Amino acid sequence: MSLSSANAHWQSDTAGQVKPNVSIIVPVFNEGPQLEPFLKHLRERAALAELILVNAEGAQCLSESISKLCDRVLTSRRGRAAQMNLGAAVANGDVLWFVHADCEVPRESLEKITNALQDRQVVGGCFRIRFPRRELIYRASNAVGNLVVELFGGGYGDRGIFCRHKDFFAVGGYPDVPLFEDAEFYGRLHQRGRTRQLSSYVITSARRHEKIGPYRLTAAYWLLSLLYVLRVPISLLVRIYNRLCLSGDERTGPSH
Repeated sequence: MSLSSANAHWQSDTAGQVKPNVSIIVPVFNEGPQLEPFLKHLRERAALAELILVNAEGAQCLSESISKLCDRVLTSRRGRAAQMNLGAAVANGDVLWFVHADCEVPRESLEKITNALQDRQVVGGCFRIRFPRRELIYRASNAVGNLVVELFGGGYGDRGIFCRHKDFFAVGGYPDVPLFEDAEFYGRLHQRGRTRQLSSYVITSARRHEKIGPYRLTAAYWLLSLLYVLRVPISLLVRIYNRLCLSGDERTGPSH
């Protein structure tokens, strides 16, 4: 299917059926009361996309009102990589867009993604990130994170990674690892072709930073990212993440 028109989010296949150009895949696990407002927001800003929600086994059951906001609701074994891979496997769109459930996506997101993929050498990309807080630590995190993506071509899942359907499967999808599955996947995309960080921003929640402490969590994320770039084994990174980035009650329970 051609990406020649940035406004043509729905096209007809050879059987005459309407097919979405962009499929949005949202992995969730016990998101609580914020999930329904988020899905309504996503429907408003990306109304013509196919919306696939992938819940994790053992998570809270999803209400009927949430299911009605989605085109498909699936259940996968727990873990973002497994959930996103399952969503991609059933997606109808030529373009896959992976979105976390605690963010605000830009207006005209579908147009921006489609326009980026007009360049056939671009295999995928992501948005910039911004926390909705004015404190210096959040502004520093925004600036450093966006600069790192621009300079080194890395990308994390909270930025709303997107790619062509065919390129997703060409690089093997998300690797089944407990941490940095998004960075690993984005790196594979970058090896396959050009990736592009768009100028628009995904507004991401600061709830985890507020729970753990913004300075502590930001420093921990920067440390983990540096160790990841230095190719420290992911098994060791998971231990560091569990120690620095989880609260006491989260360490005693299963991780997502």
